[in-house]
Amino acid sequence: MRRAFLTLVIPACLWLAGCDLLGIEGATAVAERKAAEGKAVGAACRHAGRAIEDCYTLNKKADKAAIYAGWREMDDYMRENKLEPVAPQLKAEAPKAKAAESEDEPEQTAKVDGEAKGKEARAKKVAGAH
Repeated sequence: MRRAFLTLVIPACLWLAGCDLLGIEGATAVAERKAAEGKAVGAACRHAGRAIEDCYTLNKKADKAAIYAGWREMDDYMRENKLEPVAPQLKAEAPKAKAAESEDEPEQTAKVDGEAKGKEARAKKVAGAH
């Protein structure tokens, strides 16, 4: 019985040791991938001429240290090779929350305009009374 158990367990352990082939990533692989993505984002921001603070704001999920490292490497590379930043051709899309605010904006603008006109009318009445 013990031999049968070992005969099944040893091949199972060897098979499971190849989990990388199944697409299961380990913690170190995930950390390395996130760091590489952050560096790529930082380098792209610098190449596009964005400030590092803007890059942080636009990429909240990326690691700030990795973004900075990529931004700094691209900055050094661009200075050494005397490269100019490339202006982005497409505008960054506004987040959905800001899009919802912009839909409400005409109503808020109308309210503000109405309040301003009311204040002007009251000021004229007060000025005319004196």
